[in-house]
Amino acid sequence: MKKVIVILVLHFVLININAQFSEKNALYSTGEIAFGNYLELNLNLNYVINEKYSFQIGYSSHIRESKYEPEDYSSGLVGIFTLGFGQLHFDQMDNYQILVGKIYNLNERGNIRFNLAGGIGYTIITEPTNWKPVSGFTLGENYTYDIDKHSTISLIINPKIEFPFTRIFGLTISPMLQINKDRTFIGIGVGPMIGLLRKKIN
Repeated sequence: MKKVIVILVLHFVLININAQFSEKNALYSTGEIAFGNYLELNLNLNYVINEKYSFQIGYSSHIRESKYEPEDYSSGLVGIFTLGFGQLHFDQMDNYQILVGKIYNLNERGNIRFNLAGGIGYTIITEPTNWKPVSGFTLGENYTYDIDKHSTISLIINPKIEFPFTRIFGLTISPMLQINKDRTFIGIGVGPMIGLLRKKIN
């Protein structure tokens, strides 16, 4: 949560940076929601150099319903008092990523561009495992389980089509492929761009 707050603060600071900087460079934040074999939310800080090269640091979180939760799992009274939400278990990947890319302007105005980006991420995988039925009568959960948590390195391919509609606001559409030795995420996301996005067009 602290990392998300830091990125959001940077997001608003960007708007007050000297306009001369944006003549050849761009500095902005993006936040996207992506749908695929996981649901993904991400926040990123982006830097574009000389309208040619991009650099991105960010955080993303991926969740999906647990693949191994037994079909007859019940949270007992917990499920009653939480309206069923106590029965939800998720597989989760948290990712801290660094990406570099090449910018291709798709029109003269510079308000449609292709950012061919890729890089690496430090990925933390958390999921419930080792489900075991509880014998006998119980008012609580009818299964016990362990929480497995481990980390790995991911390869990330994340090209984006960016639409900087104005100098400070735009939209991104971005397919993503994230691969590591344990999991693969594939999806497509959409979200806003806010900051210094492109030079002024007369």
